[in-house]
Amino acid sequence: MTEPSEAACGIRYKLPVTFLWSSPMVSSVVSSHDMTFGFLTVCDTSSAGMFGGYLLVDISGRPLEFHCTAPLRVTRAQEILYGATLQRHLHGEQIGGPLLKATQLSPVAVLTDRESLLHSRSHGESPVVAIQEIHEGEQGDSDFHLGAFQLRPHEDDLPNINQLRDYFEELSSSIELAEPFERIRAAIDEAQHH
Repeated sequence: MTEPSEAACGIRYKLPVTFLWSSPMVSSVVSSHDMTFGFLTVCDTSSAGMFGGYLLVDISGRPLEFHCTAPLRVTRAQEILYGATLQRHLHGEQIGGPLLKATQLSPVAVLTDRESLLHSRSHGESPVVAIQEIHEGEQGDSDFHLGAFQLRPHEDDLPNINQLRDYFEELSSSIELAEPFERIRAAIDEAQHH
């Protein structure tokens, strides 16, 4: 009895991520001493699938680079085989990892609004931190708070928590921390319509 091939089952373990749009906006204005921050997210659409987006900005929030993936669709077989680990695998390995590797700049930190994207940490040099807004009256489950946000670094980045806090305090004095995620979603939405 022969084993069915991967293609015969309709299962692909290596989902290729192609880039729908990549826009380096790096100029001579950016120097090595300027602080760059990355914002990484995944957008789920019912019609097209899942898109990843990665925006790098300077300390004032000005865009320096933007990358997004082509849509990724999950098969029923993948849902069954990966089970509870599917989202972590897709977001961290198949979407986040390639996006982190695609950049020309090395940010001081990468913020994400999806905790599953913390699993992309091994694909880049920069610390990865999940950010979540805490609404009035809620208590966060992390000791790392900045204004209305709870920040949860990847476990590899916990020793650098004080340095990360300093970076994010400086960034949050220039921009609202969750705002770049809205820009990413709007850019992906715009790319789908063209």
